[in-house]
Order: sequence, then C-alpha cells, then structure tokens
Amino acid sequence: MQTTFTLAQLADPNIAEADKILRACVHCGFCTATCPTYVLLGDERDSPRGRIYLIKEMLEQDRPATVEVVTHIDRCLSCLSCMTTCPSGVHYMHLVDHARAHVEATYRRPLLDRLMREFLANVMPYPRRLRLAMLASALARPFAPLLSLVGLKPLAAALRLAPRGKPAAMTDPGVYPAQGARRARVAVLAGCANEALTPSITQAAIRVLNRNGVEAVIVPDAGCCGSLEHHMGREEGAFAKARANVDAWSREIEARGLDAILVTLSGCGTTVKDYGFMLRNDPAYAAKAAKVSSLAKDVCEYLATLDVTASAPRPLTVAYHSACSLQHGQKLHREPKGLLAACGFTVKEVPEAHLCCGSAGTYNILQPELATRLRDRKIGNIAKTAPDVIAAGNIGCIAQIASGTTIPVVHSVELIDWATGGPVPEVLK
Repeated sequence: MQTTFTLAQLADPNIAEADKILRACVHCGFCTATCPTYVLLGDERDSPRGRIYLIKEMLEQDRPATVEVVTHIDRCLSCLSCMTTCPSGVHYMHLVDHARAHVEATYRRPLLDRLMREFLANVMPYPRRLRLAMLASALARPFAPLLSLVGLKPLAAALRLAPRGKPAAMTDPGVYPAQGARRARVAVLAGCANEALTPSITQAAIRVLNRNGVEAVIVPDAGCCGSLEHHMGREEGAFAKARANVDAWSREIEARGLDAILVTLSGCGTTVKDYGFMLRNDPAYAAKAAKVSSLAKDVCEYLATLDVTASAPRPLTVAYHSACSLQHGQKLHREPKGLLAACGFTVKEVPEAHLCCGSAGTYNILQPELATRLRDRKIGNIAKTAPDVIAAGNIGCIAQIASGTTIPVVHSVELIDWATGGPVPEVLK
C-alpha cells in the first residue's frame, strides 16, 4: 500500500510504525473472510481492509476522527483473526490500537457513550469496585429491558452479563509453595475482572502449579494489565498500569527470581506479551518491559511444558472454545486441548472456531447488538458438538457464552485442576 506521510509526521515513532504496517498491506482481502463483523454485516468498512483504508486516510491527513471512522473502528472486536489469515504479516493490532488512541484524542463522543466509557475505565480494572457494581446489578437487573427501550443498551447489556451467584473470596497475594521438590518459581497475574468475577480460576491454576512442583507467587502490587483502557484508546491509563506491573514483577525478578509470569486471562496475556512494544519508546521502561514480555506465558502454554497427569480422569465431552486472544493474539490453540485430552476429557472442536464469541473486553457492553449476534452464532456452533461442558481460556468469553446457554462454561485450568486432584468446578456441582 502506498502512503504519503510527510517527513515531519514520520518523526513521530507511532506514525512511523503505522506507516510500516500500512505499507505491508497488499489489498488482497483474505482478511474479510475471517472478520466477524464483515461476516455479519457485509460492509467493506467493517472489514480489516476497509478499516485500514479509513485509518490511513485519517492519519495521513492528520485530521480529527469523523463519525464514520469512529463507527467502523468501534465495531472492530480486536479479535485479530485477520492477523492469523493475513499472508503479508500486517500487524493490524498495533495499527488499530494507534487509531483508537487518535480517536480518543480528537473525537468528542456523545454524552451517554462518554459516561459509559468512564464507568468502565473506573470500575472494571478494580476488583473491589467491580464487586460493588455487581451487587448493585443484582437489584437493577429486572430493569434491563426498560433500559434497552430508552436507549441505554450498553447499561442493559452490562446488567445481563453480571453473574447471578455470589463469587468466592478473592485470592490473597503472597507465595504459594510447591508440593515436594521445587522445580520452578512463577508469578501469577490475579488480574482485575477475573478476581472480581471468578477468583476460582486463579486458585485452580495455583493448585495445579503447586501439585506439579512449581512455586507460585501473586505479587501484591501487580494489578490490571491495562488492556481494557488500551482498547478504548486511553493510552495514559493503560501505560500507567503496564508500568506498575513491570515495576512489581521486576522487583520480584531481582529479589527472588521468576522463571515465568503466568496469565490465566488470554486477553490480558496478549497485552502483557505486548508490554515490550507498548513501552518501547520509554527509556526508563523499554528494557524492563521487554524482559517481562519475554517471561509472560498463558497458564496452559506453561502447563504444557510440565508432565501434568490426571489422578482422576473425567469422562466428559468438552467443547473447547478457543478465545481469540489465545488463538489469534498469542497463536496458541493446541496446548489447552492437549492438556484437556491428557486429563481424560473428550475434546470437541467447535465449528467456525476462528470467529469471535462477541465478548472482546468491553465490546459486549459497548456493542451489545453485534455481540449478541456473535454469541448466539457461537452457541449454535457449540451445540452441534453436544458437549457436557464448555471450556475457554478467558473470563470474558466465559461470561459472554454463559449468558446465552445452560451448558456449564468453565476455564480450561479448572477442568485440569479437577482431573488432577482439585475440587469440582462450582458450575458442575
């Protein structure tokens, strides 16, 4: 693709990176076949190729984002299926992240949209605040249909997605010793929404690690990875959270050493693995962030390197939903399925596995209609496998799919924990 950025524009490292990404695109259109929004809507502007043209024109002319550009960028899930499909290696993720930051800096959203985004940015990354919001949602849930009717669809979607049961106690920071001889030492990211909604996922991961001779530590000062704000174009807040995590893990690396930094939320894992890029222009953090990114692994990616064996194989049929951030963002698809199969589960591949379920961070709240269509399509494909349980590697996917089906949905590591001596996952009791 030809670009016409000026030398002055190219002096900005973000524009220079965007220029490199744009020039890699050869207009082939392969990405349209695997883009969920293009599959649903059939609009070229809602495909990666179409968005690339819109972003190119906006950045080259150095103009504020328009309503049209914002509409189509907002509809992008950042599922990154296009990056798996692209034969030219176009790094669409970094391009659309830069476009969102430009939108945030140059476009004034309607009042209700601004308020919803403020709420999400100031509540979701903080587990205790999110838990309070969940308690309020239990009282407000009956009013969700009314809120939809008066135009507050994002708020109605948030109420419908909130879990109905009381979540377990959050995971305490600290060191969780290995059973027997210690083979390795890792940090585990407890996260934000994960801890507020289903801390059982973090706790299951720690039990499996300890059982296999791995000492796990939850570093007290490591919190939200910053992905929620990053994907809303709020770079300042996202980078601040990234720096806080880099500082926390760097102190742990220097003090006691870490063999890996494990993440149980695949969306967060994709972001932590990208810290090196995000902070590349910060001389105080570039090297430390690159080190953290090099140590970051999805929990199943790491467990696949251990000899995890089932003490009590479970003869259940599992539909494995491969979260977009895992299969497209981190290029991991085989490891979780291999672990589940090794634990005695019959693992079924879901048709159209490359298409997003519609969760995508805050997408199912900010774009509820498209998200619901994608969710229902995903559940229809899952049902074809006639599973006893659905496994996924991301809390967003779990909440999204569970909101539309009675089939139990759990994190893969909870099933692995159960098969290797842990408790029955709560939703399977």
